Amino acid sequence: MVIVCLYTGDTLTEETEIQLPENVVEGSARTFVSVLGDILGRALKNLDGLLRMPYGCGEQNMALLAPNIYILQYLKGTQQLTPAIMEKATNFLTSGYQRQLNYKSDEGAYTTFGRGPGNTWLTAFVMRSFAKAQSFVYIDPRIIEESKTWLENKQQANGCFKKSGKLFNNRMKGGVSDEVTLSAYITAAFLEMNISQHDPVVNNSLACLRESINDLSNTYTTALLAYVFTLAGDTETRAHLLQHLDTVAVREGGFLYWSQTAAETSASLSVEISSYVLLAKLSASTAADDLGYASGIIRWLTGQQNYYGGFSSTQDTVVALQALALYSTLVFSPEGSSTVTVQSDSSQLTFDVNPGNKLLYQEETMQGVSGKYSLEVKGTACASVQISVHYNIPSPTDVTTLSVEVKSEIDATSESRRKLTLTIKSLYSGKENTTNMVILDIKMLSGFTVVSSQLKGAPLVDRVEETGDHVLVYLQELPKDMPMNYSLTIIEELRVENLKPAVIKIYDYYQPSTTLTHFTATAH
Repeated sequence: MVIVCLYTGDTLTEETEIQLPENVVEGSARTFVSVLGDILGRALKNLDGLLRMPYGCGEQNMALLAPNIYILQYLKGTQQLTPAIMEKATNFLTSGYQRQLNYKSDEGAYTTFGRGPGNTWLTAFVMRSFAKAQSFVYIDPRIIEESKTWLENKQQANGCFKKSGKLFNNRMKGGVSDEVTLSAYITAAFLEMNISQHDPVVNNSLACLRESINDLSNTYTTALLAYVFTLAGDTETRAHLLQHLDTVAVREGGFLYWSQTAAETSASLSVEISSYVLLAKLSASTAADDLGYASGIIRWLTGQQNYYGGFSSTQDTVVALQALALYSTLVFSPEGSSTVTVQSDSSQLTFDVNPGNKLLYQEETMQGVSGKYSLEVKGTACASVQISVHYNIPSPTDVTTLSVEVKSEIDATSESRRKLTLTIKSLYSGKENTTNMVILDIKMLSGFTVVSSQLKGAPLVDRVEETGDHVLVYLQELPKDMPMNYSLTIIEELRVENLKPAVIKIYDYYQPSTTLTHFTATAH
């Protein structure tokens, strides 16, 4: 995706080339060009489906709720909030708020699946989101206060907070302790709620965090700390952190972003780190001076957005949309219009962006698929342009860090309806001791339904849910080099001719693009 902002009637041109993989299914490729006059318009169009990922636990529910808040704040601040958008978004907020209470303990903490000890990270995430949502829907203030009190009781003598539960994404860990990263996140939550830096709890946590800034080996934590000290108004510490971040930034053409380490190239984590840097740059009173610097981050960030306006996982989507909303508010101009022309060897499309259609999603299909594309934008307004290529490829069978093997056995005693027992072996063989949360996605064969399973209550299984023709198994983690076996029995409810294989896939919830592996199960 390309974001172009023109203010003086200039013309900008860019070229790109699209190459399809060699194993693309013939006839499956389609190219779509979409244009919006607003950076957040794509996310606004898909408020109910930014991620296209399962939402069966407390964190994922919040990842659906929180972006609505940032988009509403942006639209309200730029006087673009219409009654229709307000109704749609507030309905999502209200239902998300009520659903989230299922994961709350009596003490005010939140847990991933509504049981066990409270999770400090998730509780801070919910608290800060509910506090912001109060501007748009009713949130019981006692619920926010209970979470705040519970978190305050987790503060230790050194000012940092004691961890309860696990980090959402274990790739956040690095040169500094989880305690510092967690404490920075909680402190940011308190400061975003306009709790004063002089409040004893916040003041003590800031003191703890200052002790950690001599070790800046963890880029994620450094970016988060830069945001914290920006919110706290500590300009000296903020400048020190941002100066270090500038020295480790990745610069490619006009793009600017950060990775955890040179060896760690996780797109999801890079999005989150870069978003925290952007928030740090734009949350200070001198934000106008950093808009040029920020534009390089914006160009890279928007290039990572998926077709729906979200990103690859939960936390990166939430933080990135918060940063994009802040940037969009600062650069917003109600005036101006632009003309966007996209041309390939075989066709040309033209779009007009003006004050009357800034939030209108415009999409058309290109004649060609692969080859060279040129983009030309003329005018005096921002335009978000995305060229999307949709195609099918055969299910890959290369084993990566996560793998799954499936064996199917037919019940010979079942004569009228075929019955299969699936034995599913999941294995993690990566560098870490354990994975993050893992999703085992079992698609049903056409005409089959689940008759029984040994999934619920099985080792490491936190939740099992059936959605449509999929069974989703939430595994809290997979230990390194320790195969885990699960069993599922399905029965034929409807005879389907020319039955095709069904796909079973497994992926790390926080790294879905890098650890996805497909295998198939068939009935004969």
